[in-house]
Amino acid sequence: MLTLIDHIKKSSFPLFFSFRKPMKISSVETFHVDAGWRPWTFVKISTDQGLTGYGEISAGQNPYGIDGTIKDLTSLLIGQDPRPYEMLFWDLIRATRLSPGGIAAKAIAGIECALIDIKAKALETSVVDLFGGPTRDRVRLYWSHCGTTRASHHVIQGTSPIRTLQDISDLGKEVLKRGFTALKTNIILPGDPALVWMPGFSQGRGTTDQIVSSKLLDQIEDLIGTFREAVGPRVDINLDLNFNFKPESVIRIARRLEKFELLWLELDMYDPKAVLQIKQSTANAICTGEALIHMREYLPYFQLHAADVFMIDVPWNGFCQSKKVGDLAEVFQLNVSPHNYYSHLSSFVSASLCAVLPNIRIMEIEVDDVPWKDDLVTNQPEIIDGYMTVPTGLGWGTDLNEEVARAHPWKKAREHWGDSI
Repeated sequence: MLTLIDHIKKSSFPLFFSFRKPMKISSVETFHVDAGWRPWTFVKISTDQGLTGYGEISAGQNPYGIDGTIKDLTSLLIGQDPRPYEMLFWDLIRATRLSPGGIAAKAIAGIECALIDIKAKALETSVVDLFGGPTRDRVRLYWSHCGTTRASHHVIQGTSPIRTLQDISDLGKEVLKRGFTALKTNIILPGDPALVWMPGFSQGRGTTDQIVSSKLLDQIEDLIGTFREAVGPRVDINLDLNFNFKPESVIRIARRLEKFELLWLELDMYDPKAVLQIKQSTANAICTGEALIHMREYLPYFQLHAADVFMIDVPWNGFCQSKKVGDLAEVFQLNVSPHNYYSHLSSFVSASLCAVLPNIRIMEIEVDDVPWKDDLVTNQPEIIDGYMTVPTGLGWGTDLNEEVARAHPWKKAREHWGDSI
């Protein structure tokens, strides 16, 4: 009599045995790639069976801190089977338990993404199928930092500078021409040179108060009004205020902008009640969450329904943990949106998350970037009419081009938005 194993051996599932063959992590390597005004950071995990997984952990303000943490954790990974990524995640969490969140969490997130990439490849499937998807075939995009990077880095991008509000209007028309149905910008002050209002990430005396002046209120209104006139009523506009203001100032900005019917006003604060105060004071939808890590940090915001939409940074949370955050948001009837200010690898990872969740609002993507961005990965995102096609290839659907990564090493000190306030 044939046993169950005998039947499986004779079946059309040879992967059952190749997947169960012993596999060990043989090396862990990081890449810091020059992305113009910030670094892109990647982790590569190799195995003794020749499979390689990639994760992105880009954090422009502390790439070497993340790199050092990965080196600290490497001894826990070498020789381990990479496929039980949940178990390895908890091993790494326990190894960093006295330093929860922050740099340690980001390092673990990149490792977890690389492990998941390996597991999907070992099964000869996509991460989307590995996690039960897809729930959709394409993901709506918004053009992120629209005008922000042109204000400070137009030379390296090969784009036009932002000297006047007419340049903002022209950019809005370019958004339409290129097929996008939504954009997000920051507080841009046109000029020669243009400035970006970003005291939340600045330094020095007199930059910590987080107050909006009457003049700045007028400038913000002119900026968003110019974008709205250029793109018309059917293109969605988001304004990201980051960590730049206290609640009182955000409320003043929100009320001034209500007439423009934003898709959302975005902000970052570590007090969920402060975010709720803002939400209750305006007709604008409020988005927050890009700096939060794991379900424990999101839960107080969800319980208060402190915002309308929540950002999830997949490179900083890890894919499985991001999926858990998204599922938890669904319990509270909330939509989520991936924070995706990174390379194309992150776009594939973020689109994969969108494909396996039922409560996606829209997905962020960078359009203006360094000239070698496309060459850095083996496949580029397919973007049609402002939507990205859900990845279907093995693993993430794209791999890091290591030759290009090594040709553009990051060697600079910490940078911000160039000329900023």
